Amino acid sequence: MSCLLRLANLSRDFGGLKVLQDVNLEVPKGGIFGLIGPNGAGKTTVFNLITALLPPTGGKIEFNGRDLAGLMPHEITGLGIARTFQNIRIFKDMTLLENVMVGMHGQLKYGPLALLAGSGLFRSEERRARERARELLSWVKLDRKMGKQADSLSYGDQRKLELARALASEPQLLLLDEPVAGMNSTEKTDLMLEIRNISSRGYTIFMIEHDMRFVMGLCEQIAVLNFGHIIARGGPDAIRNDPQVIEAYLGREDDEVSTQGATA
Repeated sequence: MSCLLRLANLSRDFGGLKVLQDVNLEVPKGGIFGLIGPNGAGKTTVFNLITALLPPTGGKIEFNGRDLAGLMPHEITGLGIARTFQNIRIFKDMTLLENVMVGMHGQLKYGPLALLAGSGLFRSEERRARERARELLSWVKLDRKMGKQADSLSYGDQRKLELARALASEPQLLLLDEPVAGMNSTEKTDLMLEIRNISSRGYTIFMIEHDMRFVMGLCEQIAVLNFGHIIARGGPDAIRNDPQVIEAYLGREDDEVSTQGATA
């Protein structure tokens, strides 16, 4: 399986604090890859480096074999990387359809003059964007609510809307930062199905998550980050039974995580 994203000796310091130290990681093309670790391990910093919200102190990030050094966040998006955030970031005063269409701005082919003139190109591109937005909302089962304001949605549906908007940029790689944070068990199960469906459509998904049952039931491969270092890699069974992982991350929860409930 070919490598889509490669982190090579990736490091990030904040003053004298070394948050990431020589992280080496490969995310294969296709499937669902997970990154776990205790609070403060540096997981979100990894995503912030990939998406150019922070510059690395050292090392290299490659996407499809291209070095991402020096690129701006919008350029990273243009290459085919999209993300969601721990805290939901949607436009609550906009409709669901409008929220998803906002995510398509980099895909539309008209410029300011075509917009002001209301040209045929503008109208055709707007029509195409609306059709695609409806399709993406249908993927997460929100198409029947597309005319409603986003702030009318339940918390779980707002998470789904954010997912649909991230897909609007037509990414090859989708980064999900704690996608089930704050969800109840029913919402988590629903989102697990949606993520599996998205993966089956050919998208590569790289996710950070604290809910071990969710990670173990969804990810084919998992890496574990602790104090800025990768301490383990492998499938769910290998990670679940790794002594370093149990000590560093799972602690006394290892018996619980080992149950059949991990696939729920």
